[in-house]
Amino acid sequence: MDFKKFVVDTSIIIDGEVTRMLEVERIKSGNEIIIPLAVLDELQSQASVNKEHGFVGLDEIRRIRELCLKKQIALSFAGERPNFEDIRLAKRGRIDAIIKDIALNQNATLVTADLVQSLVAEAQGVDSMYIANPPKTSNLAFEYYFDESTMSVHLKEGVCPFAKKGTPGNFKLTRLKEDVTSHKEMSSIITEISEASRVSGIGKVEISRSGATVIQYGKYRISVTRPPFSDAIEITIVKPIVKLNLGDYSISKKLTEKLSSGAEGIIISGPPGSGKSTFASSLADFYVSNEKIVKTFESPRDLQVPIEVTQYGPLEGSFEKAVDILLLVRPDYTIFDEVRRAPDFEVFADMRLAGVGMVGVVHASSPLDAIQRFIGRVELGMIPHILDTIIFIKGGHIQKVYEIRLTVKVPNGMAEADLARPLVEVRDFESGVVEYEIYTYGEENVVVPITETNTYSENPMFRLAEFRIKDIVRRFDPEAEVSILSNNRAQVLVNKNVVPRIIGKGGTTISELEKILGISLDVDVKDTVDRHEIEFEFNENGSSFLIYLPESQIGKMVEIHINKEYAFSSQVGKKSRIKIDKGTDNGKILTGAFHNDKEIRIFRSN
Repeated sequence: MDFKKFVVDTSIIIDGEVTRMLEVERIKSGNEIIIPLAVLDELQSQASVNKEHGFVGLDEIRRIRELCLKKQIALSFAGERPNFEDIRLAKRGRIDAIIKDIALNQNATLVTADLVQSLVAEAQGVDSMYIANPPKTSNLAFEYYFDESTMSVHLKEGVCPFAKKGTPGNFKLTRLKEDVTSHKEMSSIITEISEASRVSGIGKVEISRSGATVIQYGKYRISVTRPPFSDAIEITIVKPIVKLNLGDYSISKKLTEKLSSGAEGIIISGPPGSGKSTFASSLADFYVSNEKIVKTFESPRDLQVPIEVTQYGPLEGSFEKAVDILLLVRPDYTIFDEVRRAPDFEVFADMRLAGVGMVGVVHASSPLDAIQRFIGRVELGMIPHILDTIIFIKGGHIQKVYEIRLTVKVPNGMAEADLARPLVEVRDFESGVVEYEIYTYGEENVVVPITETNTYSENPMFRLAEFRIKDIVRRFDPEAEVSILSNNRAQVLVNKNVVPRIIGKGGTTISELEKILGISLDVDVKDTVDRHEIEFEFNENGSSFLIYLPESQIGKMVEIHINKEYAFSSQVGKKSRIKIDKGTDNGKILTGAFHNDKEIRIFRSN
């Protein structure tokens, strides 16, 4: 080459292009490489706050020095160190201008991977070499650790590499090789990922903080930590291996209809790694297929959603600032993954009260914990206006669905009418049974579990009360159904056309009945849908129950009844069976029925 002096800027050093030019002798013996002190200071500043580009650049300068000594090429540092004003204006091009001026004063060629820097240099009459050869962006080293069953890869300096293989809720930790991962290997993997994400359109740095970097590279979420935040360099790479749609879950027709039209304040909860984000992605597909405008709030942006769904990150580091923009976009639904900090709960509430359908993903060890995380952050009376459906995921399956309602009544266990107050009812979605009441007592919010209905039905005193209530309410509806809910409450199910008569004008009739019976009555409309009983075979298989049904029922929803009472609903799978894990709530119901010789019947609704 004719050029004798080369001034290199930060971009070309981070790309690793200078070492490649030395290796293939595009820069030969007798030439000189000049590194501006401004470049060195910029990289040192980034490395001192544990940002990956700083470490990559400084390691590259070390390799440049080694190659220059080996190939007898002069290496020097020139220029003045940037002052505070230069650093403050770095993003406006001040550091780039310092580097360009060094090339001009040294009569050297500026080597850069920054197109704007190259154009400005040429406009000023400075020789410029613009190199935009991208580094390796496919078949990266870390990808060889993955196969079809790998959920995540865990690398740490001085430790053998491990991987989680399987599916959410059913995976095992596998050692990938016996040799420990060296510092050099870790640095090489980080450099490769950093370079590929910077120059490719599929990589984005989602989080960059002192000692921690999170990069979303295509479908991979890559978390890198360094001392002092971690005790050694660590890389965790997560890849979603399951892409499901809503039909792949054992979801009832009732819940499908709720999600289609009625649910606009949804919380998807569960422990880490349980499949919450997978279900959220399925819900995004479902809403898009129903012609809804869907957006997401994510940090990092790793949900596997259709291209129609725009994925938003924090605006200037804050989701609160992003709300102003999102409201202008007018989405039908926004999926917030993940709701953790207090400002996140406030943003979720603000968006929901503004009329946007919200789906939040929350870490929780139980379904009730998801609601309790809102208590204290949001006024108790506002919770039912913000949340209406809680879906608890564990092991990749829906284990529990709650419905949230606001009502005014005397809390369970209290008798005096003047103790009536607003309270939040947490009901099992499928059965409608109240499982918890949340209300203010004194200055404290209390969460009170409600004893299950079957406990009362087994008590002889409550059976007597049930017969007494039936005797009276069946004067209005001969087919009325009565369930004792607590010491002072009962549920009455009647036909729709009977409700006005049993309530009476201004509630006079129901009040008189309650006075006669000495118990509060909740009057609801009885489900009058015809049901057809289905023959089945029931087997116990290790940790699960298998219910085999006729092939004609494949894909259809069926209802399981125990001792003539509705228990739960499920969808018949492709193998003409229903598989229920014993550890789930439904599994525990079947275990009790199976071991206590209770009658189990299965019906299909028309």
